[in-house]
Amino acid sequence: MRIGRMAPLLAVGVTATLVPALAPAQASAAEPLKRFETQKPAWHRCDASQPAAFQCATIKVPLDYGRPGATTIKLAVSRMKTSAPGKRHGALLFNPGGPGGEGLDMPVMMKDMLPKTVREKYDLIGFDPRGVGRSTPVTCGLTGAEQNMEHPYKAETFSRNVKWARTVADKCRARNGDRLPYITTRNTARDMDVIRAVLGEKKISYLGFSYGTYLGAVYAQMYPGRTDRFVLDSSVDPARAWRGMIQVWAEGSEPAFTRWTKWTARHHRTYKLGDTPAKVKKTFWDLVARADRTPIENGGEKFTGDDIRAGLRPAFFSPEYAAEAVADLKKAAGGHATPRRSPAPKAQPGPGRSTAWAAQAPADNESAAFWTVVCGDTAAWPRDPEQYRRDAIRDKAKYPLYGDFGSNITPCAFWDKPAEPVTVVDGKVGLLTVQNQWDSQTPLVSGLGMHRALKGSRMVYVQGGEGHGVYSGNPRACADRTVNDYLSNGKLPARDVTCKPSGDRNPGVARPLVPSRPTPGAPRF
Repeated sequence: MRIGRMAPLLAVGVTATLVPALAPAQASAAEPLKRFETQKPAWHRCDASQPAAFQCATIKVPLDYGRPGATTIKLAVSRMKTSAPGKRHGALLFNPGGPGGEGLDMPVMMKDMLPKTVREKYDLIGFDPRGVGRSTPVTCGLTGAEQNMEHPYKAETFSRNVKWARTVADKCRARNGDRLPYITTRNTARDMDVIRAVLGEKKISYLGFSYGTYLGAVYAQMYPGRTDRFVLDSSVDPARAWRGMIQVWAEGSEPAFTRWTKWTARHHRTYKLGDTPAKVKKTFWDLVARADRTPIENGGEKFTGDDIRAGLRPAFFSPEYAAEAVADLKKAAGGHATPRRSPAPKAQPGPGRSTAWAAQAPADNESAAFWTVVCGDTAAWPRDPEQYRRDAIRDKAKYPLYGDFGSNITPCAFWDKPAEPVTVVDGKVGLLTVQNQWDSQTPLVSGLGMHRALKGSRMVYVQGGEGHGVYSGNPRACADRTVNDYLSNGKLPARDVTCKPSGDRNPGVARPLVPSRPTPGAPRF
């Protein structure tokens, strides 16, 4: 068994206007932005290993949209044009999540998932968001240990946690200087609108996963008249950006854990963890206490109780997997080694990054981009370390599985103030949200928050659905059919839709909101 030392997840935030004269609705009409909107990209084959129709280009965008005549950065953009121009409706942009997730390869990935009726209507457009991957990447020079964001609260280690948070913030500031305040969700939404203009589109359509739902919601808030058919899969709650989206993992994991104890008790003959929910619960917490005294060795690694709590948090959203993992742990604690097991049920990986035409991103790029966005999007991070201490103590009691992890101190406590206020998402644009009931990274309460905020939205709710990311490319699945119909004809369902799970998992598209801890000595991706 292999328990993950860091559960991925979460989402991002939004910001408001820099200068009244450059308000979002007016920005593309402003003369200083014309030179960006009228660029002629030099499209070329992305990589010899990829289809010839998969084309890439680099465009320039302002670092600071309040000063478009100053510093510029590059954006890596990709496309696969429709094979049926006569049926073309427009351009469909993608984002896989993050913040920090690379999206350049998404047209290739999504081409095999979308049905022909959808593919024919769109040019499929991917891009690496600003600061990410092949788009002028950020780096903070973080070590592997510094990239680990999961820190349990303990009185004796809290000062080290504070030192870690301050060190990450200081390193990011030193490495990126004046660029740091402008790597935000709001500016990424502005970049999307430049992409729209460069492509010659009056409106864009969009399919975003995880953090990408927040990015899509911010775009729709800033540019409602340019928002066409938008699908937000596994949503961030805009009201919780961003500290609340880390804390919601703790809130969401408790009902998942309770569900697991009931399921596992019914399957006692298989897993032998207890024939009542109370006994199953006791078995788990006894293992945690045992590992806190003496780490449990399994698969060549040693696991503390904190490792077990954090590593199994996302697994409890899939009861069978969690039962197998805990049963393996119990055997290992009794001196019976078991094979390594991956930290959570994994989907099939998507295509790798295209490297022939661009350099690899820095090793810490995903982590650096994550902190840069979540700390730079909003000022709603406490600045007093003692506030984090009090919250972690409170939430460890309230949410025993993960509460102290979710509320402990982060680098955002020491980040510079954001350049813009957070965007309030409350628009009435019609769009579609999609949500599994048992999603470990954007729990149901988060998806419902997005649905409430977007007053013109319809929700596709998969009752009993497990996993982060709903859309799987299965035309027989109720949720996928609803998404495909909307992308094909632009008509939202008359009311919210409740589906049953299809049994499929999203094949590696929805990226967790938070980067996972890197394996020591291994590459970041």
